[in-house]
Amino acid sequence: MKVDGKNIRTIWFDESDKIVKIIDQRKLPHELAIVDLKTVDDAIHAIKEMYVRGAPLIGVTGAYAVYLAALNAPNGQISTDYLKHEARRIKSARPTAVNLAWGVDRVLSEILTISDPAKKIDSAINISAAITELEVENCRKIGEHGLSLIEQISHQKEGKTVNVLTHCNAGWLACIEYGTATAPIYAAFDKGIDIHVWVDETRPLNQGTRLTAWELGKHGVDHTIITDNAGGHLMQHAMVDMVIVGTDRTTAAGDVANKIGTYLKALAAWDNNIPFYVALPSSTFDWNLKDGVKDIPIEQRDPAEIKFVHGLSQDGQASVLICPQTSQAANFAFDVTPAKFVTGFITERGICKATEDDIRRLFPDKDR
Repeated sequence: MKVDGKNIRTIWFDESDKIVKIIDQRKLPHELAIVDLKTVDDAIHAIKEMYVRGAPLIGVTGAYAVYLAALNAPNGQISTDYLKHEARRIKSARPTAVNLAWGVDRVLSEILTISDPAKKIDSAINISAAITELEVENCRKIGEHGLSLIEQISHQKEGKTVNVLTHCNAGWLACIEYGTATAPIYAAFDKGIDIHVWVDETRPLNQGTRLTAWELGKHGVDHTIITDNAGGHLMQHAMVDMVIVGTDRTTAAGDVANKIGTYLKALAAWDNNIPFYVALPSSTFDWNLKDGVKDIPIEQRDPAEIKFVHGLSQDGQASVLICPQTSQAANFAFDVTPAKFVTGFITERGICKATEDDIRRLFPDKDR
């Protein structure tokens, strides 16, 4: 994607230095900072502290982390036990997004079949690069398939503005290119469709306010930031035509784990008969789970993320306490939206209903 006329991705491999580079998303929108990942610990820290975030990007970062493990093996001895140990550490960095384990295991399973250390390293970087391009292409296809939904609404409204509401950041910052929920939006905008996006602020880390608004603005897409609790009001007053969100893990039966607050948007959409779509690549499906409410682990993060707000002051970026210092806070990072409230999934293979049978129709090759 372009930022101020320059092509940039959220993560890339620097051939000259043999290291991985990322955008530090904690600094956005006020600073575009690039960080080097030189070790496994660098990658784990970046995932935990949300330098990188979003299911597809976390998966790709996990893949590159396995490469960094192989590159930095003690004494150049890339043993199976060492790689498996490092893989477990990487996968434990964040528990909810299934893409992390997917990316790690894709690289690990391949390089464990190779005996030569140098070839292990080469294979790890090649597979990581292939995974990166796969996710880019998947997001591009999500945009193509989702475009048809926006075109249909635009036709029904005789070319008047299509209003899309989204939650958190499921844009190219959460992926590598295009995004998931934003991919159809960018495709519609690029085709000349009159489109406007309601951007949930998405407390506590304000990924909507900071990230979605920033990238939509850089692309020229008309958008308005709203409080997290405004979505229901907008839907009641026919100011939302459709909701598109991303997901960090979706079960084979269609239950959706996404940023906390997504469930409430789904309920409001259902009550107002507004289509609620989830955009995701197949790497975000957990083919081993069916009951998302019971079985998907929900990450609980540092309560300080709720108690402090980060922003730009006259003296630079700073965090400010917004509640009584002695108050307790509970920081649930995700919630689960049951499949019955989801109109459909937008995937790289097309659009399907949020039922196991229809998901399997698109993905008959995935193991049960």
